[in-house]
Amino acid sequence: MSPTQRGPADADAPVVVATGPETGDAAGDAAAAAAAEAALGGSAELIADTIGDYARIWLQRVRNGESGALPVVLGLAAVVIYFQVRNSLFLSAGNLVNLMVLSAPFIVFGMAEIFVLLLGEIDLSVGYNAGIGAVITLWAAYTLPWWVAIIIGLASTAFIGAVQGTLITRLGLPSFVVTLAGLLGLQGLMLILVSHSGHGAGGSISIPSNILDDLTSGNLSPLAGWVVMVVLVGLAGLFMFLRDGRRRSSGLVAPPLGVTLLKVAVMAVAGVAVVLVGNANRALGLSTLRGVPWVVPIVLGILVLFTVLTGRTRFGRYVYAIGGNAEAARRAGVNLATIRTLAFTLCGLTAGIGGILLASQLNSIGTTLNGGQYVLFAVAAAVIGGTNLFGGRGRMLHAVLGGLVVATIANGLALIGMTAAATNIITAIVLLAAVTIDTVARRSRVAS
Repeated sequence: MSPTQRGPADADAPVVVATGPETGDAAGDAAAAAAAEAALGGSAELIADTIGDYARIWLQRVRNGESGALPVVLGLAAVVIYFQVRNSLFLSAGNLVNLMVLSAPFIVFGMAEIFVLLLGEIDLSVGYNAGIGAVITLWAAYTLPWWVAIIIGLASTAFIGAVQGTLITRLGLPSFVVTLAGLLGLQGLMLILVSHSGHGAGGSISIPSNILDDLTSGNLSPLAGWVVMVVLVGLAGLFMFLRDGRRRSSGLVAPPLGVTLLKVAVMAVAGVAVVLVGNANRALGLSTLRGVPWVVPIVLGILVLFTVLTGRTRFGRYVYAIGGNAEAARRAGVNLATIRTLAFTLCGLTAGIGGILLASQLNSIGTTLNGGQYVLFAVAAAVIGGTNLFGGRGRMLHAVLGGLVVATIANGLALIGMTAAATNIITAIVLLAAVTIDTVARRSRVAS
């Protein structure tokens, strides 16, 4: 897909309309804000006056095809129920914690892909770019402090993303072709790096740092888990109340207090559930193993950071504007080349984070990494969660939902003794179902 071409399935995607000859930041911000608002949808909470109004508006939107994340949540619940019926160990504390760890790389890879999917582009090199970041990080960790090694690894993947973004934007090359070349080239580069690292005996590099290993295998203490949960929920609630207060003081519409309290309560219930599961003893025999995995607050931190970046900054508004209508965004003064390059850079950076988490999960990284499969899972996680392949619509939360679905299918099928082939087939069916539901819902919105 060319940078300004709109696919047939996004005929109803948000459009930025240039209403005059204005150019520059002011016009660009106004156009981008309009596109972002359209992309994110007029929130029911901003229209409702009470919780009852909120529920009625939400139900009406569901009937009109604007179901949001509801199909994904219901689908995830159905998958969980199925696997629990097939194997009673599925909802055990040990397996649920294992599922949290297993889903982390899928979620982060999905977040990486969302940066470019919002533009209507794609990055097929995410999997092997992640592998490059992991190889460089582990190689550097043998001689440098772990945090320096992480910085070097992430800088490498961000640079790769920036180079690909520059080729796409400055030369006008299709992102599919550029990143496909990146997939092949980075696979070869990874083979070279592993063989020349001096630590890649057998084609893999082991983790030399306990801290890097603990990113997925380490756990918070039971008390620390509760403290972190209370702090995160408290900060989120405080942010919501302060945001609503600013909107009211500026004469803007703000959600009813009851809706905000309901959201905080839902977050608190979810947090309590995660901590209770994590703090349950999941060790076998007489040993003890408790605590929420470190990777949970790490992924939550990444989610919050990228959600703010895409939803609360000028850069994020420009991304939605370009994804909605690139030509109109350009006429409004948005620098398309710069924003696209930054998006591919952030995609590479996030892929590096996912690669480090994957290496921590595997306790090594090597030439057997199937980067092609991981990029397909990344796209699947984003699209299953609700992100539009043709740009202009999506949230970082979609990667969390889609990543959980992908990981749940893989974990559940392994638990009931199914093969890897079955995992791929069923994931493909779920992906097709998600795209079909999204397409039918958008057509019904247009028809109404």
